[in-house]
Amino acid sequence: MKIRPRRSLLYMPGSNPRALEKARTLDADGLILDMEDSVAPDAKQLAREQIGAALEAGGYGYRELMVRINALATSWGSDDIAAIAAFPTQPDAVLIPKIDTATDVQDAIAALDAAGCPASVDVWIMAETPACILNIAEVARAHPRLKGMVMGTSDLSKDTRVRHTPDRLGFISALNLCVYAARANGLDIIDGVQLDLEDDALLEKSCEQGRDLGFDGKSLIHPRQIAAANAVFAPNEDEVAAAREIIAAFEAAQAEGKGVVVVKGRLVENLHVEMAQRQLALAEAVERSR
Repeated sequence: MKIRPRRSLLYMPGSNPRALEKARTLDADGLILDMEDSVAPDAKQLAREQIGAALEAGGYGYRELMVRINALATSWGSDDIAAIAAFPTQPDAVLIPKIDTATDVQDAIAALDAAGCPASVDVWIMAETPACILNIAEVARAHPRLKGMVMGTSDLSKDTRVRHTPDRLGFISALNLCVYAARANGLDIIDGVQLDLEDDALLEKSCEQGRDLGFDGKSLIHPRQIAAANAVFAPNEDEVAAAREIIAAFEAAQAEGKGVVVVKGRLVENLHVEMAQRQLALAEAVERSR
């Protein structure tokens, strides 16, 4: 089972050269090199140039590198795509914001193809508009090149007037729908950001909630948030030990011709073994990335 850890995806403004340099030393599983929200209008071209240079220089190691462009409906989106297609070194993925419909996904991928962006570059989308949430089943299966989604809860809050609360109650339906759509189509999905940089307990709670809702990791806005996301979205020692016990017990039961087994008072079937195998694969992938 091949798994790429995506516990922590950190936004890094492409117009900030110090941030792009520092990112080479951070313990994030992935970096979102941003051309959109964190970049001022008069710095868009600078961001393109600096991201291209950073990718060519390399030094990011195991980290997955995504580039978030501006929406195609803006005056910058097409130029962003043209710039990426011309990069000497391509990112792992392009992240498309402001998606409303499946057609938007298809149009964005057609624009990447027309610009000459290699098909080896994956496509991810931001799930951040009310229309996207309502259309998420169609959006998630819009194109085979689509590999994942990142929740944009800040934009959702702006457009829906749902408030950010500690329990994120107003976002739960949207978060659930997006997780289900992702899983139905074999996509990875990353939870939205936690805006409060001072409340460590709230960050941990938000990460735990996202993990329990089924997300693969957390999008982050500051390096100090990385450690919490990495810890919460990775199996801990007890979970790894329990996974190994489940697999061993089930294999022993199978050898005796049994299809189920009881481990510590709980019934274990094949589906539990599959879940345990994924836990071990994730733990091993995390260990390899260190």
